[in-house]
Amino acid sequence: MNQQKRPASRRRSNQRRGNKRVATQGDSLVGTEFEVEVGDVAHGGHCVARHDGRVVFVRHALPGEQVVARVTDGGTTSRFLRADAVRIVQASPERREAPCRFSGPGACGGCDWQHTSAAFGRELKTRVVREQLRRLAGIDWPGVVEQVPGDEDGLRWRTRVEFSVSPDRRLGLRKHRSHDIVPVDDCLIAVPEIAATGLLEEPAEPDTTGVDVAVAADGEVVAVDLPVRDSGIPNLVERVAPNGLSARGFRVSARGFWQVHPGAAATFVGAALDGLQPKPGERALDLYAGVGVFTAFLAEAVGPEGLVLGLEGDSRAVRDAGPNIAGFGHATLERADIGHDGWGSVVDETLDRVDLVVLDPPRSGAGRAVVRDVLARRPRRAAYIACDPAALARDLAYAAESGYEVVSLRAFDAFPMTHHIECVAILEAAGAVADQIRR
Repeated sequence: MNQQKRPASRRRSNQRRGNKRVATQGDSLVGTEFEVEVGDVAHGGHCVARHDGRVVFVRHALPGEQVVARVTDGGTTSRFLRADAVRIVQASPERREAPCRFSGPGACGGCDWQHTSAAFGRELKTRVVREQLRRLAGIDWPGVVEQVPGDEDGLRWRTRVEFSVSPDRRLGLRKHRSHDIVPVDDCLIAVPEIAATGLLEEPAEPDTTGVDVAVAADGEVVAVDLPVRDSGIPNLVERVAPNGLSARGFRVSARGFWQVHPGAAATFVGAALDGLQPKPGERALDLYAGVGVFTAFLAEAVGPEGLVLGLEGDSRAVRDAGPNIAGFGHATLERADIGHDGWGSVVDETLDRVDLVVLDPPRSGAGRAVVRDVLARRPRRAAYIACDPAALARDLAYAAESGYEVVSLRAFDAFPMTHHIECVAILEAAGAVADQIRR
């Protein structure tokens, strides 16, 4: 994900000028402790509390608890504070002892909800999705976050982990919002094959800054030392078998993007195609196509009399996609910087019309311009796959401006024990736009 840089004048505000430091947060409150009553969950893996009239985002807490919070970020003039719950005065009935000994305040930052069950974690995520959709898109969503098959009550699902190297050459994971590294000998949300490599028990090689470990669907384990010093990154073969569709194998670089939950890819493809209801002969556009997963299944659904175009900005993913769609003469996947000048001309040169769209953008979302330009082609339906409910809600509001409404929305717990959520929204033309398409 690309993060937009702050203006230079603001970047300088936290630097020293001469012998004086420009304080944007006043005097630091880091380490200060106070007791608070914890309110509801908020987007980002924390709950909201208030202290002295100021909002405090508290990690390691649950709604309704009374806790002692220790400030981890903020000062006397900050608009809000960040804190960890370091002592539980009154616990929620949903609290449990974290199964991972590396989880908790000041420890590994990989998980947000180890201190509750996977089921209650889904309840918390449901509240977040509902609040974001209502606040940013004016949508009252009655659904719930669904479990994805393939984990063990929220554990043992992550098929890829990138470990960092601590100063004493141990592999570990970073603390929350920190470059500090917590050495680990296992990760309970990772599949057991990762710890079984023995890499977590050995010192890292000299000059290695990290190790990326991936486990394929057939159990093959690949470890890549970072930084990558040559172009010989191995490939893995992943399999996707959505309900009602034939299983397919996909080649992906060991450093390329792939859904890390073993049930995620099949779940998302199934949800998208169930919502799109593709018909033979239709034209489909797959934006942010990655290694061609949706492109391939769309091509299968529309048949040889149809056409499918996938566009992807990452060159490595486009290279990986070649063999993945090679069996479909009516499907192509090309490199294009979606949202920048020229990408729309690629669509117009390849497809005589657009009946269906799949949008699977990065965490920041597609944005108003892309949503507007895509829907201006008047697809019959569009599937939006989102890993951030706030970005999704904003883009759904932009879709409404273009005359499209949400006809279904499903949310999935593809990242148990963390605050991350994946959603699949199906959009359909409404009102005058629907009449225009029918004509």
